Amino acid sequence: MARIVFAGLACLLTANSSWGQLADNRTILGAGNEFLSAGSFAIRMGQYDEGIRLTNLGLTRYQPSRQDRASALSNLCAAHAAKGEPDIAIPYCDESIDMNDRNWRAFSNRAYAYFLKGMLNEATLSLDMAADLNSDARQVVEIRGMINEVGLRPRVIMEDHQ
Repeated sequence: MARIVFAGLACLLTANSSWGQLADNRTILGAGNEFLSAGSFAIRMGQYDEGIRLTNLGLTRYQPSRQDRASALSNLCAAHAAKGEPDIAIPYCDESIDMNDRNWRAFSNRAYAYFLKGMLNEATLSLDMAADLNSDARQVVEIRGMINEVGLRPRVIMEDHQ
């Protein structure tokens, strides 16, 4: 179920940063770098392996700006999380956030990756950071619902009777 939901959340793809005090909320990626643009598009279309391949080409064949590099790393995080590979996804998000800590999408992508690992506290912390930057984002609300659903599941406690 979570993987199906994330197919829609793959649009958590990052955008170029304004590097100001405002949250990064633009959806332009890879201006002048056709590989990053094509990779972003492929990931949004659910073609994760192709998006990862193209994004990696864009990162290695060109010297993208710091903003485009941070966006591309967040896209790699989103794609790997969508594929159910949180251990690969999280370092990409961490590196993206280190480069641009105003990008709510990178925090949201990382929250989803932590959610996949069952690390609900870490997921909530990352999601809170995303919400601080863009509380109205649909993805933030959806991931919050997923975390809350798991946290509210009833648990059965077994006792030994001798």
